[in-house]
Amino acid sequence: MTSKIKYLGDLRCESEHLQSGTLVYTDAPTDNHGKGEVFSPTDLCATSLAQCMLTTIAILGKDRGINIDDSYCDLQKIMNPKPRKIAEIVCNLYFKGNFSDADKEFIKETALNCPVALTLSSEVKKTVTFNYDN
Repeated sequence: MTSKIKYLGDLRCESEHLQSGTLVYTDAPTDNHGKGEVFSPTDLCATSLAQCMLTTIAILGKDRGINIDDSYCDLQKIMNPKPRKIAEIVCNLYFKGNFSDADKEFIKETALNCPVALTLSSEVKKTVTFNYDN
């Protein structure tokens, strides 16, 4: 088992990561009858893409001497109204440090082929930009 999810009422769920005991809460978004006080399930889905990209680059880049500490992503989730689903995830990735052209190509290929990117439907548009601050 990975997690246990409880419906708490009022369009909120609590998810417990069973290995660590960490709790994550979700609300329905404000444009769909919710309070929007915490991430929505689709927010988490979109956010997972950027988290997976950065984590996979860090894991696989370690052996290549690529350090992405202090890197981040500004992310936008765009919903399709009917049927209601994620239409596009816009990831603007920012990397600090000096990277060679080969490093940049590795970062791009790794990000675009991380497990979450490969899992999401091809119907979900993934717009990803790579920004480097030397």
